[in-house]
Amino acid sequence: MKRVVISLGSNMSDREKNLSDCTALLQKQAGELIQCSQIRETPSWGFTTRHFLNQLLVLQTDLSPEALLDVTQSIERQMGRMEKTELDEQGHPVYHDRVIDIDILLYDDCQIDTERLVVPHPHIAERKFVLEPLCDLFGDCIVPPFTRSFHQMLENIDTTN
Repeated sequence: MKRVVISLGSNMSDREKNLSDCTALLQKQAGELIQCSQIRETPSWGFTTRHFLNQLLVLQTDLSPEALLDVTQSIERQMGRMEKTELDEQGHPVYHDRVIDIDILLYDDCQIDTERLVVPHPHIAERKFVLEPLCDLFGDCIVPPFTRSFHQMLENIDTTN
């Protein structure tokens, strides 16, 4: 069994219900829920719209990283997410409102870099809405493959984004 950390976000419809429904689907299809962070309301990242509710989950899974990605993308579609992040002409991401957004942040202590999946998630150190709940879940521990604690990353975050 592998320990995975998954980020959930929702800024459409009944945001709390979306997080709850998604958590139930993940438990049913991906693995056992070990721990979850508190739910936080945060401004959207990368675009201006209704605020998000965000939460992190720690699951135990026997799914491979690619199979877990397939499950998370299937759940996003099942819950009504139609748009994926696109790139503009300059190659910058164009974000959209989301019924649910599921990101695989960590997959055990693995480092994965494929066309479909990058783990650890490449924006962990840039996103306060991810670092704060990671601090809640892991305290001052250094979680492999990182060499700094999430608290240390949070202290160095650029909050002008």
